Amino acid sequence: MKTFILILLVLSQLAGCGGGGSSSDRHSSDEETPPIAPPPITENWFQPAPMTTWQWQIQGAVNTSYDVDIYDIDLFDSSVALIQQLQQSGKKVICYFSAGSYEEWRFDADQFEPGDLGNPLDGWPGERWLDVRSNTVHTIMKNRLDLAALKGCDGVEPDNVDGYTNDSGFNLTAEDQLFFNRLIANESHLRKLSIGLKNDLDQIEELVDYYDFAVNEQCEVYSECDALTPFISKGKPVLHVEYDPIYINSEAQRDTLCNEMINRQFSTLILPEALDDSFRFSCF
Repeated sequence: MKTFILILLVLSQLAGCGGGGSSSDRHSSDEETPPIAPPPITENWFQPAPMTTWQWQIQGAVNTSYDVDIYDIDLFDSSVALIQQLQQSGKKVICYFSAGSYEEWRFDADQFEPGDLGNPLDGWPGERWLDVRSNTVHTIMKNRLDLAALKGCDGVEPDNVDGYTNDSGFNLTAEDQLFFNRLIANESHLRKLSIGLKNDLDQIEELVDYYDFAVNEQCEVYSECDALTPFISKGKPVLHVEYDPIYINSEAQRDTLCNEMINRQFSTLILPEALDDSFRFSCF
């Protein structure tokens, strides 16, 4: 009954969010980016440490059997019962959602304004870049954070927060991206949610104080792992994954990778790119 009531609260909260706004609700690219509050001093939310163990599964029925500290699972597709089950077994739950892209299959997809939607994401059918300057986008993302809090997530992993370095269809600047990424971080903390920075390596120095951990895909393949060291230096974990078949098919290559990542204090997994738990290798 408690779970049913909580779900009703979630649905009623989101039903009242409203979508949209007019073109007057968006920041013009010619306007000065508004100031953003500094990161909060009080940190009374989940604060993971380097070498934290984790599992990342976004698709399929979640395998709850791994003995890890953190589960990173989909915000929308994961039930309150699943989140509570994981937490009752001693795990923290990070809830994934895309903050920088539109996904046509999400329940709130119709709340975006047409002008919010940019170019398709290469290789991801049904996804389009978002104009992260839009107040409508900001409101929808705050509503998603409300959903994460209402569902009982311990933290969030907002994806696609590097639109300014991609062919988004918008004239996004580095300052636009910093404003948005800091806004999402501060709004998460207002809801007592931990938050991870997904990729966006070029802005780590400006964002590390706002974020509680990093989530990275394939820094070894792209020779980018050094960029993530500010998180470790601040006592914050790097949750890292590689997909290259060489680490799947060669135990020797996998051992070499794991030895390097353990020395870096990264929490490294080798997973399928679909993140569907079809296989899993952990470096510890």
